[in-house]
Amino acid sequence: MITPKVVLLCGGLGTRLREETEYRPKPMVEVGGRPIIWHLMKIHAQQGFSEFVLALGYKGNAFREYFLNYEAMNSDFTVTLGPRTNVHLHDAHGETGYRVTLAETGAETMTGGRIRRCARYLDGTFLATYGDGLADIDLRKLWQFHRSHGKLATVTVARPRSRFGLIEIDERGQVQRFTEKPVMDNWVNIGFFVFEPKVLEYLGGGDSCILEREPLERLAAEGQLCAYQHDGFFFAMDTYREYKELNEIWASGQAPWKIW
Repeated sequence: MITPKVVLLCGGLGTRLREETEYRPKPMVEVGGRPIIWHLMKIHAQQGFSEFVLALGYKGNAFREYFLNYEAMNSDFTVTLGPRTNVHLHDAHGETGYRVTLAETGAETMTGGRIRRCARYLDGTFLATYGDGLADIDLRKLWQFHRSHGKLATVTVARPRSRFGLIEIDERGQVQRFTEKPVMDNWVNIGFFVFEPKVLEYLGGGDSCILEREPLERLAAEGQLCAYQHDGFFFAMDTYREYKELNEIWASGQAPWKIW
């Protein structure tokens, strides 16, 4: 049985988080001392999806350095110096067995183009998601849902929480009640896709192909796109305020996405 690959979109500029992304790509920004991409990989691997394809772009060398040095930076080791330097690792870390492919997809490439550039590393139905959003999503249920409907693509959706508290007033302008940051009625795309290989044929237009526009719109128009409804936690890190909030959630010891 082929293990499904997980494409992680890691190439964006992250301009709204410039305080951190001036020096590193957004998925390498740390939450609780670990890059957010590490948290995403832990979520997937804990549920049986441990083969990853990272679609690199902006400051892609940060990922190369991180993974090439992962063993030494995450283990105790003894090094014997000399003409034939020898390193002995003492302890296994919790990420043993992950298989990570780093794929250069271009500094200016859009989301659809990045997935298309990763095609040669994909060999069946695959998952894909953004490199900056964390959720307590049940990926096994998502996978089963995708298999059950028989369509080409599944997108995970959630109801976002308003950034602002709402105030209800009557016709006289009198305040009736406050609602602190309510959950909205509409559904939004939070990533966590499942795609059949044929979806790659929808990613035309070269590097300028934006997954969320023509490809998904065409799949929807052809009745080939279904939505998996996620009612749990989801948080996308787009701004410095959200970066701080994610770190506060982790520091509280109550991070909903920590399922390992």
